[in-house]
Amino acid sequence: MKLSAIKLGYAAAFAFAILWIICSLMVWLMPAMMLNMTGNMMHTDWSQMGWHMSLGGMLLGLIGWSVVAGISGWLLATIYNKLL
Repeated sequence: MKLSAIKLGYAAAFAFAILWIICSLMVWLMPAMMLNMTGNMMHTDWSQMGWHMSLGGMLLGLIGWSVVAGISGWLLATIYNKLL
């Protein structure tokens, strides 16, 4: 079964955009908890650091990660189809 590389790319970009928005909202609503969780995921102590999130930074990250996810999804489907 061949995958549509374009459709998978769009789906990946859309999924990452949703996840980015959810993550950004959680950082905005619960900054201390999210900072602690990020430190735990990175195996570091981030207790002395803080979030410096702006709307512009959030939008730039949203666009950047969505583009990277879309290209990654497209590339994954393209390679998968070549291996069939």
